[in-house]
This record gives sequence, C-alpha cells and structure tokens, in this order.
Amino acid sequence: MPKYLFQVRYSSVGAGGVAREGGVGRRAAAKTHLEAVGGKLESMHFAFGEVDCFLIADLPDNASAAAFSLAANESGAMTTSTIVLMTPEEVDNAVAKKVDFRAPGR
Repeated sequence: MPKYLFQVRYSSVGAGGVAREGGVGRRAAAKTHLEAVGGKLESMHFAFGEVDCFLIADLPDNASAAAFSLAANESGAMTTSTIVLMTPEEVDNAVAKKVDFRAPGR
C-alpha cells in the first residue's frame, strides 16, 4: 500500500481541541478516520515549529489520501499538506525509467 506523510497545522480551534482531548485522543481519532478510507496509521508525532503534527499512514491510493486530507481541511480545525512517500526500491524503478527530456529554451 502506498505510504503518505501528512503535515498538520492546527488553527486556534484545533489547538484548543488537542488541549481538551490530548494527543492520545487525536491519535485515536486519526486512526479511526484513516481506517474509514481503508488506511492504517503507522505513526503520529506532535512537533514544535511550523508543523504541529506529522502523521504517516498507509492508504490504498491517492483518492483515499485526498479524501482523508479534504475531510481534515474541511473541519476548519487544521490545514494539511500531503506528501507521497517512496521506498528505495521505488526510487530505483524511477531511476531505471529513461525520459528524453528537453528543458525549455534548449
């Protein structure tokens, strides 16, 4: 199953929700939401800085990842960025595919 990294930035409403229900409560909620779209939570980490939370999940496809992200963003409690993660083997497969690419102006 493809793996995704979700970067979460909480609004003041979302941060208040985390303060009320705690990190464990948010992890349980994320796990439930991911399972609803056929996914599995691998890990969830809260952080300091621009990003409040990093979530790594296995999901069946891009549409499932988009559905999860859209639902989170529609809540108004957070904004998410989604990054598709690749295994080293997938990178090797990409490197093996040769593309005859012409840069603009060349």
